[in-house]
Amino acid sequence: MVSQEQRRRQLAREKFLRQQQRRTSARRKARTRNAAIASVLGVILIGSVALYTTGVVLKDDDDKTNANAEVTPSPSASKKAEDPCDKPAEGKVKTQAWKKEPAMTIDKSAKYAMKLSTTCGDIGIDLKTSAAPHTVNSFNFLAGKGFFDHTPCHRLTTNGIFVLQCGDPTGQGNGGPGYNIPDENLKDKSLKKNTYPAGTIAMANTGQPNSGGSQFFLVYQDSPLPPSYTPFGTISEDGMTVLKKIAAAGESTGAGDGAPNATVVIDKATVSKS
Repeated sequence: MVSQEQRRRQLAREKFLRQQQRRTSARRKARTRNAAIASVLGVILIGSVALYTTGVVLKDDDDKTNANAEVTPSPSASKKAEDPCDKPAEGKVKTQAWKKEPAMTIDKSAKYAMKLSTTCGDIGIDLKTSAAPHTVNSFNFLAGKGFFDHTPCHRLTTNGIFVLQCGDPTGQGNGGPGYNIPDENLKDKSLKKNTYPAGTIAMANTGQPNSGGSQFFLVYQDSPLPPSYTPFGTISEDGMTVLKKIAAAGESTGAGDGAPNATVVIDKATVSKS
């Protein structure tokens, strides 16, 4: 006959075995579930890689250089953000061109300042008149003609170099005033170790000497560039705040070099003797 103590031990053993079976079954179900999840994630990952690879392969690399395009070196990633700027003022870009550089009318020994009244805020600039007289004289002439008014800033770089490029009345990167001005001030003391420091305004060009026209770039963060672009002014502190707001909105391609997401339009440009 089975004693009460033996019966108690038998029941305890059976209970233990049932618990073990339930745990084993639970672990088996968990492994099956995790395997299924891993399989789905694997499919998603493979699909994503395939799409990304296809996107790279099928990318339209239509980067033909226009002989008249004024450019700064290119860099690469940014995200779409809300437009932090206002609507442009009413008015249209003037279609103007001249055959030769304007005659020198500024006082080379005087101080001049430029103000870009943009949809994103005012950008004040102290111009380096004595170091870059041809450039400052040209900007004084063009601003007086309303050449920059209602023109968009067409390029923002957010990787490698950090600049906002403006001054093209076509908004495409290949427009200008019809004449070229000589390179100046390429040995400016601010250009150390092939770097254009934040707060610099400099001329864009075609990559050839003395090919500047009307396009310029505003440096909002130290940018490694060879000293080939005429530095002709220094941006004010308030102007830098505006530039950083524009940069924070990113550019349109997501590759670090494209049209700014912000609606950056120069409503009015003025140059004044200070």
